[in-house]
Amino acid sequence: MKRIIGLMSGTSLDGIDAALLETDGNEIRRFGPGETQPYSDDDRAVLQDAVDRSLAWAFVGTPPDFAAAEHVLTVRHSLAVQRVLDAAGLSASDIDLIAFHGQTVLHRAPSGGRKGQTLQIGDGRALAGATGIPVVHDFRSADMELGGQGAPLATLYHEALARQSGLDRPVAVLNLGGVANVTWLGPDTDPIAFDTGPANGLLDAWCQKMIGRPYDEGGLLAASGAVDDAALDALMAHPFFALSPPKSLDRWDFSLEPVSGLSARDGAATLTKFTAQTVADAIAALGQPSRVLVTGGGRHNPTMMSVLADCLGRPFEPVDNVGWRGDLLEAEAFAWLAARVVAGLPTSLPSTTGASQPVSGGVLSRPE
Repeated sequence: MKRIIGLMSGTSLDGIDAALLETDGNEIRRFGPGETQPYSDDDRAVLQDAVDRSLAWAFVGTPPDFAAAEHVLTVRHSLAVQRVLDAAGLSASDIDLIAFHGQTVLHRAPSGGRKGQTLQIGDGRALAGATGIPVVHDFRSADMELGGQGAPLATLYHEALARQSGLDRPVAVLNLGGVANVTWLGPDTDPIAFDTGPANGLLDAWCQKMIGRPYDEGGLLAASGAVDDAALDALMAHPFFALSPPKSLDRWDFSLEPVSGLSARDGAATLTKFTAQTVADAIAALGQPSRVLVTGGGRHNPTMMSVLADCLGRPFEPVDNVGWRGDLLEAEAFAWLAARVVAGLPTSLPSTTGASQPVSGGVLSRPE
């Protein structure tokens, strides 16, 4: 068993989730302390600038200089590691590995026989030097080299948790981050996973644009508005939804153009319904799960959870109901994946990302 600190910074750019896990990449012995460290407004501006320049670059020509953003990531992730160490009463020498996801700034899914491309900025070697702990990073590239989507990657951790929790199958695990993705765990088959569409990403961008707030707190803005059917139809017409899984998204593959003429309230209501309907359609196409468990920040939005239930015709439960830590689940997942990387075990399967074979994807950097 290894002690591993997992780190995750999602596309919402809200902060870093950090969690300690004791695992061998198969069984989970113990869940250690964890927390979320928010980014400051200045940090977020630097990271958003990196995203904006990446979108303009689009993998064509010379890539942008990410030095400023990578400095922010190294400093903030080092602090997150130290806070977990302090909470656990441990020192760096007590930790075997750090799992460093980095910050996704650009993702292009495979298409038409062309391999996909993805970029998670962040200097794993610098983080290893700053903390004195070996770092596993670059989890997605190897999967994409073998034709995979490079996402979602938490799927096999969901399966490990479900097995350890003794959950009846089939069960669906829904992650509502910037993008929504679903894991389907059947009784006798390999797990299935794919992105279903935008989750919080579009709604957060709408709230920032219209009311100067980073998200729809408590779902109150959406709850006060009405769904615009024409705008919803325009959102649902996006070609992504005609693709068969496995499939993946960049948070920025969708725009706010369809709701641009709406009020703040009606736009929020429409975007919430859009996320809920696309999630419900994806789950219904997979079958009838015994339960649907929700992780990620979206589960804290009661309006979103209510609209999800209405669209699918059944309740959605936060993963916390079965004892999982919904705010730390992705950080834990990458800690678990890091253990699998050093053990040479698969971190993705053809059924979860579309790679041509099981992949153990990740790079190990040791302190120099």
